[in-house]
Amino acid sequence: MRKCSEWIVGGMLVLTSLTSCAQSTPPISDSIPPPRDSTKVVIGWESLAEGVDFCETDAPFESVVNDSKLTILRINPSKVNFELYCATGLDKKARTVKEWADTFDLDIVFNAGMYDLANKLVSRGYLKSGKHVNQGTIHPTFNSMLAFHPVDSVKGLSYDIIDLECTPWQTAKSTYHSYAQGLRMLDCDGNPMNWKKRKQSCSMLVAAKDEEGNLFLVFTRSPYLHNDMIRILKLFPMKLINAIYMEGGPETSLYVNVGETQIEKVGSYVSQTYENDANDHFWKLPNVIGIRLK
Repeated sequence: MRKCSEWIVGGMLVLTSLTSCAQSTPPISDSIPPPRDSTKVVIGWESLAEGVDFCETDAPFESVVNDSKLTILRINPSKVNFELYCATGLDKKARTVKEWADTFDLDIVFNAGMYDLANKLVSRGYLKSGKHVNQGTIHPTFNSMLAFHPVDSVKGLSYDIIDLECTPWQTAKSTYHSYAQGLRMLDCDGNPMNWKKRKQSCSMLVAAKDEEGNLFLVFTRSPYLHNDMIRILKLFPMKLINAIYMEGGPETSLYVNVGETQIEKVGSYVSQTYENDANDHFWKLPNVIGIRLK
């Protein structure tokens, strides 16, 4: 099993990779994938900068599409600043994650949740950046919230992932200035959720945190059922909590440009609706989360 220390070299451009798993290669079976030799996620960190660690490793269960790799970032929130950008609050112009990074001098950029396919500048879940509200309605089945810019900068963390079943929205909404709502995959105690929506396999990006408050970003180009990705998160060597589904399919985007290392990850496959592994470019996104090193 290859660890990230065997994969990354300074200055390497890594380009691996439609729509969220709610939108040719043979269809993927809904059966549980077979285990690899190890049923744990093996992680060996490579430091990209102070507070930013990277790993690419094998998933413990193989997908029938692509390489069944996990790309993982661990981010210490005390070493970075978080931003949430909405095209509706700026120039109404969607951009690729690289364009967002270049325009706003960002080191890491990824999806700020799923957006409405009928109104492509608007989020499907609640989305607010400072005083600008992109989507003001709480989605009734999206029970997780990624939050930035604490109201009380002395007491508050610079970010949080809030389980709305553990902390009601009426309490949570007054603690941060910026929010991006998404689907819950692990709860506030790290318990796995049972994904009861229609079964679909897809590329995906998930955010979670560990018990020390580090932010984890987990990307897979190879498609997995949501419940299988939840199982994979439970097989990490550290305990992850409050995992939130950020996006799936070809819109899924992760861009890292830190020091001499540039990493570009794009998703593709969605069973039943976009059954191919052909996407080779970033899609333009209306809303993104940006990270800037301090």
